[in-house]
Amino acid sequence: MSVTDPGPLVDVPQERDVVAQETVFRGRVWDVVRDTVQLGDGPAVREYVAHPGAVAVLAMDDDDRVLLQAQYRHPVRHVLWEPPAGLLDVEGEERVVAAARELAEEADLEAGRWWRLVDFFSTPGGNDERITVFLARDLRPVPAEGRYARAEEEADIVPAWVPLDDAVTAVLEGRLRCPTTVAGVLAAAAARAAGWSTLTEVHLDG
Repeated sequence: MSVTDPGPLVDVPQERDVVAQETVFRGRVWDVVRDTVQLGDGPAVREYVAHPGAVAVLAMDDDDRVLLQAQYRHPVRHVLWEPPAGLLDVEGEERVVAAARELAEEADLEAGRWWRLVDFFSTPGGNDERITVFLARDLRPVPAEGRYARAEEEADIVPAWVPLDDAVTAVLEGRLRCPTTVAGVLAAAAARAAGWSTLTEVHLDG
């Protein structure tokens, strides 16, 4: 394989001709789709999860501690330490607005300032899920009368405030493996090392 100069490092959107498509399975949250797509040497079949996308929130307090939550994830049979997160399941909702909603629902917190921290495809070979992780600061509790009633797996969430440096160490030692935790914690550490100058602030009101 020859090596070429990649030029600017950026993932490039590109469409290939889909000559056939069918929904193999229709689920409660996402579907499984089978596409016949034209690739370099002809048509190929690809099956993947069609996902609505998701957001996550790395909430950080004035002592550089981040909020992580222990939550059971059945497909991997693990309790994972994760930032507050959720699906983009409200039609037309902006990603940062969805992030604020999830922070309030899962952690009973509101934030005065928001930044886009990192954006990634969770499993590009198997689904089309795109996740945006936001950094949230200037935190305050949601008033008691306005708090969300958590149910199902969210009812068992256990929160903890973890120093960012400790979270980085846990990620690098392989003790934390949730992708939003790994990406969010390492991105926050890199941004902090750059004096936060690399981040783009976003606003709930657009």
